[in-house]
Amino acid sequence: MSIDLIATDSPDISVYDADGSLLASKFAVPAAPPFMVARPALLARLSEGVRGPVTVVTGLAGSGKTQLLASWVRSRAVTWPIAWITCENGDEPAANLWSYVLEGLRRAGVPAPEPAVPGAAASRAVLARLAAIIDEQPTPVVLVLDGVAQMPGREWAAGLEFLLAHAHGLRVILAGRWDPPLPLYRYRLAGQLREVRSADLAFTADETARLMELHGVPLAGPDLATLLERTEGWAAGIRLCACAMQGREDVTRMVTTISGDESTIAEYFIGEVLRTQSPAMRQFLLETSVLDTFSADLAGAVTDRPDAVRLLAELTRENAFIQPVGASARLYRYHRLFAELLRAQLAWAEPEHIVLLHQRAARWLSQHGRLADAVGHSVAAQDWGTAATMVIEDFAIGRLIVEGSAGRLGGLLAGLPEHLDMPEVVVARAALAYGDGDRGAARDLFALAGNLLAVQGSDCGEGLTLACSLMQLLLLADGPEPERARELAQVAHAFLAVAPARKLARHPELRALLLAAEGAARSACDDVDGAIEVLTEAVAAAPAGCETVTIDCLRTIAALEAHRGRLGRAETAARQALDLAGQCGLGPERRPVTAQVVLAWVALERYDIEAADRHLRGAQTGEDPLAAAAYAVVRSRRLQVRGELRGALNALLPVPQAPPWLCREIGLGRARLLIGAGRLDDAAEVLAGYPEPRTPDVAVLDATLALARDEPSRAHEVARTVADAAGVTVPVALDAWLLLAMLAASADDVVGAREALRRGLRVAAPENLRRPVHQAWGALRRVLRDDEKLAALGAAPGGHQQSVAEPVVVETLSKRELDVLRGMAEMLPTEEIAASMYVSVNTVKTHVRSILRKLSASRRNEAVRRARALHLI
Repeated sequence: MSIDLIATDSPDISVYDADGSLLASKFAVPAAPPFMVARPALLARLSEGVRGPVTVVTGLAGSGKTQLLASWVRSRAVTWPIAWITCENGDEPAANLWSYVLEGLRRAGVPAPEPAVPGAAASRAVLARLAAIIDEQPTPVVLVLDGVAQMPGREWAAGLEFLLAHAHGLRVILAGRWDPPLPLYRYRLAGQLREVRSADLAFTADETARLMELHGVPLAGPDLATLLERTEGWAAGIRLCACAMQGREDVTRMVTTISGDESTIAEYFIGEVLRTQSPAMRQFLLETSVLDTFSADLAGAVTDRPDAVRLLAELTRENAFIQPVGASARLYRYHRLFAELLRAQLAWAEPEHIVLLHQRAARWLSQHGRLADAVGHSVAAQDWGTAATMVIEDFAIGRLIVEGSAGRLGGLLAGLPEHLDMPEVVVARAALAYGDGDRGAARDLFALAGNLLAVQGSDCGEGLTLACSLMQLLLLADGPEPERARELAQVAHAFLAVAPARKLARHPELRALLLAAEGAARSACDDVDGAIEVLTEAVAAAPAGCETVTIDCLRTIAALEAHRGRLGRAETAARQALDLAGQCGLGPERRPVTAQVVLAWVALERYDIEAADRHLRGAQTGEDPLAAAAYAVVRSRRLQVRGELRGALNALLPVPQAPPWLCREIGLGRARLLIGAGRLDDAAEVLAGYPEPRTPDVAVLDATLALARDEPSRAHEVARTVADAAGVTVPVALDAWLLLAMLAASADDVVGAREALRRGLRVAAPENLRRPVHQAWGALRRVLRDDEKLAALGAAPGGHQQSVAEPVVVETLSKRELDVLRGMAEMLPTEEIAASMYVSVNTVKTHVRSILRKLSASRRNEAVRRARALHLI
């Protein structure tokens, strides 16, 4: 079935023809318009509705109510008598309406009674006779009253209610822009009411596309979605747009630029909506058009009208292109096109009034905790100073820092003028620059804000004080004076402890940012343990929306943990950072490269060369000092494992602005390589740059240098002190024990060498730390090649030992891997092992690679020998 797309409300006309007879047009079912769209689902709802006594069809002007009913009547969905009455201005007296109702029923074949006095109102007696006649009919009788819903007065409704109560065979369909004055709640509770509302009448995407086709304007994809979004499925609006687009080639541009102040749409709104309103109501509509979604209280504050609740209720009842939002119905919004027309009318009639309206809205919204909306209205009023001050004093500086100009607040403030010399404006610009990753601009702007405060002597409110403290803390943590940041962090924590709880509750990102900055400062001050503790707390405190802060903390934690030798924790933090970055959809340029480098670091320390190479290939460090320094360390170690000592040394170049613990890692790596290359004086020069008292990692390298200079007593004393010390990191403790093992072996102290090696392996086992053992084993094997048991204790790659007294550092083999290992020991080919295990050849090959890695073997026979030495097979 098809429907018209524009309501057929007509101007005021006389009720009678010149000869006194009733107007025949009032009983005519409107003809189908040229452009019809089938809506079978709605027609089915009407057919279902007339199974009960009352059906109400209400909607916006031009939503297609009349033609929906006309289509249903023309469809002959029911074979019952149907009386159609078109109600108009002038039908308000009950006598007029009932004259048409009685005549309409007679024309439908129902012998309705004549009133005692022609033209008089139908009395209760007449309505009672009519009820009896209707119930005598063999089928129900349908009465369609199109446009009756908005008729004023209740007399006609009282008569209709009486008739419905006594004529059980009567089915009434009432159509209009709002609900008729009938007790609809009573019919609803009794299950006797069927309703078709504005949302039901809205066109779907398929219906919109069909209508555009009928107008010769094929529309699909994004253009169709845009049109549907802008018109919100409003039938008249879609048809008007279709008429405007006919014969045009720039359809896409028209779809994206169509607005409510377009001439044909504006004429419709003015004629059908605005012209029917009182001057006071029109003014209310214009003034509230500056709002998007609003409550009655907000509308009252903006228009300065205490009766906003009543006016909104009246507009909603009249379906004046306004609708409640949400289940509570306490919020309202105008139809998009209608709002655009109202704003255009306001800008034309009272342009000077717009700024005041926005300022009133901003003030009310700010007082009620709707900061982003308040800032939006201040920006619309070009009141930039107030907008920036609202953000600062609401403690929302953290949102700018976290989101930059990509966030909602940042997007609103992205246009802050450069010439404004208000401290709040400049601090907000500094925060945006920091959030966008432009640390240099952030420093310059923050310095300018400090100068303005000094010159202007501006009083700092709580928000500006907090904003300045947080910005200073973040910039110091990234700068050359991180120790000042640690001091300032304590002050900031004290400030938050006494700050208004209401504001802090709205901005949980502040504490996460403060902890992240403090953790970065501790890292920059070489407080590794303190940095890990604070950064872990920052990760726990970071709320939703602070994923970038969380990622930054996790990647730093990963590097710190790798430095300490806690490989399991480092790997976990790195993977969490990468996974979170993937979930957030961060592009390659914003992904945490440090985390990728740390995964390579972990794999290399576990001597998983293949994985280390894979992670290194995926790491593009860019300008990040932490990532660049970590990459230098890992790359150098990888080259050293490969035997490329010169390349390993060249890889360890200083990285400006890298944290001191990582710079020390680079420096000590150079010293270690220089010692290995026999350049002892150069190594001594590097170590001389580290102050006394020596940290454990420097002390071990000092002992290694002493051994190379043939000072075994001094080397033993230093190494033993480090090995026995509490709180020494795993890599340093392992290096100390390996050095003690080499010292004992060089002195032919087999028992001492064996004990030192056992202690070292015990330190390395929990984290599966294997690279240092592999690197030291060459020296140990040369010295102890005649001692089978001690040699087997190290079991480095390339060894040919047959037995072992103690276990080596090795990952546990799975049950499947042990099965494959037994097949290898039986000299079975890969295909036979696969067949016996009922798996594919590729699966067996995967298990073999894992076995070789876990047993530090390069060949199958070597892995079998080592497994037998470990009593695995």
